[in-house]
Amino acid sequence: MEIISTDKAPAALGPYSQAIRVNGMIYCSGQIPINPATGAIEAVTIEDQTAQSISNLKNVLEKAGSSLSKVVKTTVFIKDMNDFAALNKVYAEMFGDTKPARSCVEVARLPKDVLVEIECIAAE
Repeated sequence: MEIISTDKAPAALGPYSQAIRVNGMIYCSGQIPINPATGAIEAVTIEDQTAQSISNLKNVLEKAGSSLSKVVKTTVFIKDMNDFAALNKVYAEMFGDTKPARSCVEVARLPKDVLVEIECIAAE
């Protein structure tokens, strides 16, 4: 087991790792839309928060030698299911031809009261 960590994604907000490599797979913790350069949540809209969350995942995956194109599964936690279509538009643009398996659930609250959190599992 190998811990993956990069300063190009937000530091963990608790006792967990940004990602773990095990048996050729990368397990990424959920990413929220914190700008890693500033440590602040600058994105306000669901579109911008989705883009920042996926960008953070991309940076963790790249540190691990993987990429968004190797993601096999994502889990999306969304604060308001009414934002589903807007989230999907950005998600589809950022993942391109890659269409990983996915779950999406509405939740009552997310860390720092953001609108979205996304985690993923990827191949190396």
